[in-house]
Amino acid sequence: QVQLVESGGGLVQPGGSLRLSCAASGTIFGIEVMTWHRQAPGKQRELVATIDSGGSTDYADSVKGRYTISRDNAKNTVDLQMNNLKTDDTAVYYCNAFVKDYTSRYRDYWGQGTQVTVSS
Repeated sequence: QVQLVESGGGLVQPGGSLRLSCAASGTIFGIEVMTWHRQAPGKQRELVATIDSGGSTDYADSVKGRYTISRDNAKNTVDLQMNNLKTDDTAVYYCNAFVKDYTSRYRDYWGQGTQVTVSS
């Protein structure tokens, strides 16, 4: 089985920064796309940032220029650096990975989520 564990959430003032990390563990033969999503209270989960196995990235318009996604393929980790945070960024952030697991097939895995609260 594969587990994704996020860390790094917390409370920060507007304009501040946080760095989220996500580590994948278990029987992993490869990871293609890794993504971060978020879900604010009363809203649908939305895609925030994407990085593929080659390092190509993409971002939601709402976070472009403020967030940076990166990964370490050797460690099976993905990070999300969040700068100039706004109150609208408050949400539970989830890590997702498309993993080739013990079945030798690629499947989606999700972390448990980490709370990010931006408030003065």
